[in-house]
Amino acid sequence: MPSSTTPAAPGPPLPLVVRRATADDRPLLERLWLLFRHDMSRFTADLPRPDGSFRSERLESALTNPGWAAFTAFLGEAPVGFAFVRGLEGSPRVLNSFFVVAGARRSGLGSALAHEVLQAFPGRWEVAFQQANAGAVRFWRAVGAAHDTGWTEELRAVPGSPDTPPDSWISFRVRVPPQ
Repeated sequence: MPSSTTPAAPGPPLPLVVRRATADDRPLLERLWLLFRHDMSRFTADLPRPDGSFRSERLESALTNPGWAAFTAFLGEAPVGFAFVRGLEGSPRVLNSFFVVAGARRSGLGSALAHEVLQAFPGRWEVAFQQANAGAVRFWRAVGAAHDTGWTEELRAVPGSPDTPPDSWISFRVRVPPQ
């Protein structure tokens, strides 16, 4: 019997299901968070804590702060990513953390996840990424351009980290989809 991580038999592709996370999703998000922070450590040089965990303030905020939202993405029963949004009460909203597991990358799932989350909250958006992450540079520029031909990009210093290279921030507007 195949496990939940075994690819499905040939047939129609499984649909991507994106849903708002709840407190019951904490264990899943904690595991995905470790994968995300491990991936990001290539660009940030962050090391895990003595217990093997990474800083998780954004994960905690996404699950408990009323101005934040966490989303999970699944293919069938397999979790394939998450997105954390902050600034729900105002503008711009910030796509604060975004992750797609390696086995689901370069398949269009990341774009589908991003667009679904962005379209849930039309208006001004900002997304930060590291210039050293070439895949993120291409991905976020394409996402911004897909929503707004007038998207902009700027470098901003990382607060409290004067020795860290600045983050790139893109800004764009998401319009209400036509009915």
